[in-house]
Amino acid sequence: MPTTLIPVTGVIQNVSSFGENCCEQQVTIRNDSGINNFIISTDTYVIGEVRLRPGMSVTAFYDASLPIPLIFPPRYQAVIIGRKNPSENIFAGYFDDTLTAGDNELTLNIARSTEVVTSNGQVFRCRPAEQMLIVYYSEITRSIPPQTTPRKIIVLC
Repeated sequence: MPTTLIPVTGVIQNVSSFGENCCEQQVTIRNDSGINNFIISTDTYVIGEVRLRPGMSVTAFYDASLPIPLIFPPRYQAVIIGRKNPSENIFAGYFDDTLTAGDNELTLNIARSTEVVTSNGQVFRCRPAEQMLIVYYSEITRSIPPQTTPRKIIVLC
C-alpha cells in the first residue's frame, strides 16, 4: 500500500464504464476545485463495498508517486474510495508506533468507543500501530500534529 495517498473529497457526478473489459469504472467527482475523474479498478479498495452512485459524497485517494496523464480534467487511479458523512473527515495513510501519520498530519487517541476493524469488517484486536489505516474522525486539536479521537479505524493488513 502506498504511503503518499492524496485525498479528493466531493460529490459523484457520474459513474460510467471504462475500458473494454467492463471491470473498471470511471467515477467523476465534483468539488470546489473542479472536476476529477477516478478509475475504479479491481485493485481499488471500496470501503464497505458500497455501490457508488451519482449524488453520493465521497473521498477518493490516489497515489501521488504514480504518473498521472496530462489531461483535463485529471484522471487518477483510485487506491481507496469511500462514502463520506457531512460531519466527518476521512484520512488514509501509514501510522507509526505512536499512532502518528507518516506525513505528521494527524495523531490518533483511541477511545473505548473507537471501532477498530480490518478491511473485511472483522474486529481488529491488536493495537493498530505501524499499519496503513483509514480513519474516520470529526474533530481535531490545534496542536502540531493535530490529534483526534476517531469514530472508526479500518486497518489495511
